[in-house]
Amino acid sequence: MGQPLSWTRSPGQAPSPHPRSRALSQHPRRASEPTTGPNSPSPSMDGTSHSLGDRTITPGSPEGTPERLHLELTGGGNNAGHTVVVDGKEYDFHLLPSGIINTKAVSFIGNGVVVHLPGLFEEAEKNEKKGLKDWEKRLILSDRAHLVFDFHQAVDGLQEVQRQAQEGKNIGTTRKGIGPAYSSKAARTGLRVCDLLSDFDEFSTRFKNLAHQHQSMFPTLEIDVEGQLKRLKGFAERIRPMVRDGVYFMYEALHGAPKKILVEGANAALLDIDFGTYPFVTSSNCTVGGVCTGLGIPPHNIGEVYGVVKAYTTRVGIGAFPTEQINEIGDLLQSRGHEWGVTTGRKRRCGWLDLMTLRYAHMVNGFTALALTKLDILDVLDEIKVGIAYKLSGKRIPYFPANQEILQKVEVEYETLPGWKADTTGARKWEDLPAQAQSYIRFVENHVGVAVKWVGVGKSRDSMIQLF
Repeated sequence: MGQPLSWTRSPGQAPSPHPRSRALSQHPRRASEPTTGPNSPSPSMDGTSHSLGDRTITPGSPEGTPERLHLELTGGGNNAGHTVVVDGKEYDFHLLPSGIINTKAVSFIGNGVVVHLPGLFEEAEKNEKKGLKDWEKRLILSDRAHLVFDFHQAVDGLQEVQRQAQEGKNIGTTRKGIGPAYSSKAARTGLRVCDLLSDFDEFSTRFKNLAHQHQSMFPTLEIDVEGQLKRLKGFAERIRPMVRDGVYFMYEALHGAPKKILVEGANAALLDIDFGTYPFVTSSNCTVGGVCTGLGIPPHNIGEVYGVVKAYTTRVGIGAFPTEQINEIGDLLQSRGHEWGVTTGRKRRCGWLDLMTLRYAHMVNGFTALALTKLDILDVLDEIKVGIAYKLSGKRIPYFPANQEILQKVEVEYETLPGWKADTTGARKWEDLPAQAQSYIRFVENHVGVAVKWVGVGKSRDSMIQLF
């Protein structure tokens, strides 16, 4: 029957912007728990997140050989971004699993991901200049992953222009072609990695049909069909050694020799296509169910579920954000937290921690523990507010509204806690944290009903305090 996995994901969307995070670690017979440093959730995004997907993580270097550690990507595309800090160097990842830095690990891009091949190799080349080596020898790509084409990206931009013209607002996509690619997938006209590596004449015919289909919908769309096909043929040979049957690959990983598995997904829970702040969401399932559908693994293989949430809330792009602070507090959080989207460079909107969104993310994902990151950003505040409930027409509501217009109208009920006015970046254990900071963490635990297992107080891997 296979070994249980433990999964780590960013709680939510609503307030926080782009946590793109989830992790699954596995041991023989029992899910392993990420350790401080190596597998620990990063000090980056908060679990209630709205934006389209960026967060900072600091992975470590779990022990083991390439056969003993697998790092997986399960959904989304290069619309999400991770800033990974290792040995003082910052790497930016979008399509590559963040564990690609670990030379003792195998990295796997699952079937739920939509892959823009030019973007994949461009990303690899940029990180090679920063020190990434031999990544192509450690990367496996599922043959069932769908492809994002250049015209998908062009259409993404055209759709945003249309929305702005027709409705006076857009969704705020990253224009990376993710939505249009998933649309092709759902319409059953998409093309997968396995198609590219099979009969190229057949692939070319289907590519031309798909291109013409998009041109019929968008008359101004220009596509260099032959040029793109030539480029894709070249990419086909470059990825061929990396491609495997993803389902069998995961089956072997789960049922073979004992190993650890870390699964990483795009965006946060509140950007989930079903459970997020629709329509200001991404086009895939960012919640725990996406682990099964994005990799082809059974639900019973998921054990622990870890939620990653910032100590405050952020969001990139437009959409409801009940605890947003459009004032000096929001500015302070943005500047101290360096809140800029990794993929788009957009300034993140910032506000107080929203426990309604965190509880909602817990309802959907069933967290067994939390990682509370970027606590140090709050170090300078005299007092800290936390959103504990929503009210409509003066009455508390026990649920997270599905409708954006209603969410825009909610009144947030806050509780004010004392700040600690002390530098926490040097803290390495619970006892090092000021009493008020400890109280803040316990307050979050009590209101969500989930224990905080990790506290992040900086970017470096040793800045993650493990509590149990």
